Amino acid sequence: MSSDGVEMQGNGADIRKREPAFNLPGGLVFMLAVLIVIHLVRTYILSAVTDENVLLQFAFIPGRYTIPFAEQDLGWLWSPITYSLLHGSWEHLIFNAFWMVAFGAPVVRRIGLTRFFVFWCLSAIAAVAFHTALHWGAMILVVGASGVVSGLMGAAARFVFSPSGRISRQFAHLNRRLTIAEALSNRSVLVFSGIWFLTNFLIGFGQIFGSVAGGAVAWEAHIGGFLFGFFFFPLFDVATAETRRD
Repeated sequence: MSSDGVEMQGNGADIRKREPAFNLPGGLVFMLAVLIVIHLVRTYILSAVTDENVLLQFAFIPGRYTIPFAEQDLGWLWSPITYSLLHGSWEHLIFNAFWMVAFGAPVVRRIGLTRFFVFWCLSAIAAVAFHTALHWGAMILVVGASGVVSGLMGAAARFVFSPSGRISRQFAHLNRRLTIAEALSNRSVLVFSGIWFLTNFLIGFGQIFGSVAGGAVAWEAHIGGFLFGFFFFPLFDVATAETRRD
């Protein structure tokens, strides 16, 4: 068996079963559809005033938590999750969708639909919690699934790389989960994580000493999401020893 497919022989004929060109877990397809539908409605159906109200209600705002809860609406309660369903532009959404497909697919295949939804919510919360710690009281809007995508990347780093560093696109979810010590000594994990962190630090450096076209990037939320996925993924991992491939 190889990552390209399964070859079976019978009656002198070869029957080759190859991977479908487009094969994503249903839960991931559902979430991508939700993100697209929400952005379609906001872009083409809602008025500018209504969309502004949507953002004020469902985008994350660090400054909410410096105001007594009794003096504001309940946005403080759900916005640490709902902000991850909103995006600032089609480019923003497409970028997140691309990386969600790449790293979300093996995670969803491994942990299943229910745990994926729980992971989504908790990684979204962890992402903005880290962001808020560095921007306490800031009255800025945070939107996008980037924190969740970063969480999926951190989770994937714990199992998608084989000891040789290769990735089997279809069967990566069956790999044995690396311990933290093993992950931190795996060259592929270190290179992947190092490039990821360097990219985000450069984004942050650019925002401090320069400007970012199209608005600021909440790079701190990316880091919060990645750290959550990397360190807390074992709480969601339900792959059994029998189904894992070393």
